[in-house]
Amino acid sequence: MPMQIRPFQPEDTQGIVQLILPIQTEEFGIPITLEDQPDLLDIQNFYQQGQGNFWVAVQDGQVVGTISLLDIGNNQGALRKMFVHPDFRGKPFGTAQKLLEVLLSWAREKGMKEVLLGTTAKYLAAHRFYEKNGFVQMEAEDLPANFPRMQVDTRFYRISPDQYIL
Repeated sequence: MPMQIRPFQPEDTQGIVQLILPIQTEEFGIPITLEDQPDLLDIQNFYQQGQGNFWVAVQDGQVVGTISLLDIGNNQGALRKMFVHPDFRGKPFGTAQKLLEVLLSWAREKGMKEVLLGTTAKYLAAHRFYEKNGFVQMEAEDLPANFPRMQVDTRFYRISPDQYIL
């Protein structure tokens, strides 16, 4: 069965936690807990508000990827929680690419002028991925005041959904 990308449903919560936490803590060694991320247990109220949303990539009933768009006002969104299971990364699957396309298409439909994101210095493959997709690196001091900066984030990017070519 082909991979499905769809908006979050409450029954996805456990699969999302089981995907994201090991990537953060084991793969990248970031000392973060579920308690540090209350948004993961309240996705509907945190992400699915205003023009925001949260999507999952599902393969054979398993959550293998996530991405979210947090509406931060002013026709801007913050790309958050983009994670792909190691077994579903890269060209053969295109999981990250499909997730990003869904998010940017949504942002464009909703009239967002800009999507911003923060990431850590450790996510080198993510940096290449974002840059390949037209995101432009920016300085932290150029972030809008409404951007929800995470403590671990040290690199920041922006894109206009209108400029993204699907």
